[in-house]
Amino acid sequence: MSSEWSFLCQAIEVIAFLSAPTGLGLRPPVPGSVPGASKAPEALREAGLAGRLLANGARDAGVIIPGRYVDDDATRPAGHVRNEKAIIDHARRLADRLDQILEAGDAPLVVGGDCSVLVGIGLALAARACTGLVHVDGHTDFRHPGNSDECASVAGEDLAAAVGMHWPAISNIDAKAPYFAPGRVVHIGHRANDEEAVEARRTLGLVISATEAMDTTAADTAERVHAIAGAGYWLQVDVDVLDPSVMPAVDSPDPGGLGVDELTALLKQLAPRAIGASVTVFDPDLDPEGCYALLVANIIVSGLGRLGTAN
Repeated sequence: MSSEWSFLCQAIEVIAFLSAPTGLGLRPPVPGSVPGASKAPEALREAGLAGRLLANGARDAGVIIPGRYVDDDATRPAGHVRNEKAIIDHARRLADRLDQILEAGDAPLVVGGDCSVLVGIGLALAARACTGLVHVDGHTDFRHPGNSDECASVAGEDLAAAVGMHWPAISNIDAKAPYFAPGRVVHIGHRANDEEAVEARRTLGLVISATEAMDTTAADTAERVHAIAGAGYWLQVDVDVLDPSVMPAVDSPDPGGLGVDELTALLKQLAPRAIGASVTVFDPDLDPEGCYALLVANIIVSGLGRLGTAN
């Protein structure tokens, strides 16, 4: 039995709850400002998430603090994403912490922050070459220098970076590209007008739109996912996969998304075979009453509560 397969088959002990409060991969809401997604882990703790997870047997794996967010649009040279050095530094530190958690046999649950955390997650998993990826997101996040002149925000380009299709500074940190083999990657949840969906379908193992996901059962979707992603994949969930009628507190809300029950049912099917998961892009600045934080916390506890239990 290979060491990689032994890793995937070892029993998961507990969920390790890890905060990654970064907004480095997002554009500023207005020039000179800072995105609110970096506040999400603390807002979710305030909504009771940590306490509920810990009560269910999880452990607190700490926080990976990001570097300072800078609106560098006026000074950033061509060929670089915003906050590039800070993103790379955060990715390396997140990867180191994830490696420790995985070596302990626990299932990491990374709560962001924005989905640039996928770079650090990919960096951690690149050495475990048999790891697949299931990317649940309202957008394909497949913008890259080969299909756009607008590259700047890793949070809209993370899936392309994860499969080695971005500038090397982001997609090939420490010569680890691709972080995930494209044929083992599944994307679920984009809308019909997603500009990069056609290329994503040509490149990735499986691409399922939000409409397709809603037109079938969660169990049937999971069966298709498991056939491609294999055993022990990473599960990345961007909450803008939800329809803005139920989740408006995100950076880029688009109509046509999943409902809360649909997403929760899908995660319940996907979580047991995942070795870890990440939840991103909730923006507390757009949730002054805290009701959407409670909703996200409920989805995480209900949908991801059996994370890693089938491995």
